[in-house]
Amino acid sequence: MPVKGSPKNRRRALLLVAALPLLFAVSALLGPSGVGLPDTATVSGRAILDLRLGRFFMGMLVGAALSTSGTVFQAILRNPLAEPYVLGVSGGAGLGAALSILVGGAFIGAIGLPLTAFAFALITLFAVYAIANQGGVPSVYSLILSGVIVSAICSSVIMFLVSTADIEGMHTVVWWMLGNLQPSSWSEQLVSLVIIFAASGALWLLAPALNVLTLGREMAHYQGLDAGFVTISSLLLSTMLAATAVSMGGMIGFVGLIVPHVMRALFGPDHRWLIPASAIGGGAFLVLCDALARTIMAPVEIPVGVVTALAGGPFFLIVLRKKMKYAWTD
Repeated sequence: MPVKGSPKNRRRALLLVAALPLLFAVSALLGPSGVGLPDTATVSGRAILDLRLGRFFMGMLVGAALSTSGTVFQAILRNPLAEPYVLGVSGGAGLGAALSILVGGAFIGAIGLPLTAFAFALITLFAVYAIANQGGVPSVYSLILSGVIVSAICSSVIMFLVSTADIEGMHTVVWWMLGNLQPSSWSEQLVSLVIIFAASGALWLLAPALNVLTLGREMAHYQGLDAGFVTISSLLLSTMLAATAVSMGGMIGFVGLIVPHVMRALFGPDHRWLIPASAIGGGAFLVLCDALARTIMAPVEIPVGVVTALAGGPFFLIVLRKKMKYAWTD
């Protein structure tokens, strides 16, 4: 599918891609053990370098998945406040992943954790829609409020599971919940890579339909678009992306809120540009947040989810305040 765009978009896309090697270098140079390349002549130095490079790879994957998911959620719901964390999808995926970690879902293999997270994320999404739906098409704000409620319930259940777990399980789940980009096994990373690329590619193919859908379901109908199929397919693919990201990196919020806004301002509303730009931008943003989390209080390491929450909380309030100036219902 050829993508037409202004020369300005092409230049910005090239700059975004060209910045990745610099980001790679930053990730390799920064860490709680100090600034600079570790001594690769020693075993510990090579281990530290491998860990930093693994975190770069994890950050790019998780950030791309969260940002792409947020971009599509915002398109489907036609609201800039929509994103997996706010809608409760991340909370449901987190509950599924926590159960898989504590109960030993690894017996299914590398697919076990993302599969469980996806199943619970879907259940959460349906629950949020059912709560918000009162005999008609639910408003965006009722969906968001329902998402907050369901997410709180999921968090309570996770806390219950943590409180009844052994010391090792409790430490693993709590650290994972705060956002953790420690590299998982290569088999799990490979499975997640395949899922994220496949789901993101499918969403990019749906980009022209998403462009029409943002104009409203009535306009989409007049354009001959099967809005129901596009909506359901996009929701499933976006939920799969969010669940995979949560299974890899834990409860990292607001990446899917901040990055799509920035990329939309740079590249415009065309999802043929916006989806790949958000994927790259989301990965870059999360890698930078992780580098900051590793160095700001070195040698103490802050969970990356704390950094994204500190950045995303005020951003969410700014967007909410701007939205409320025009209308409370959508």
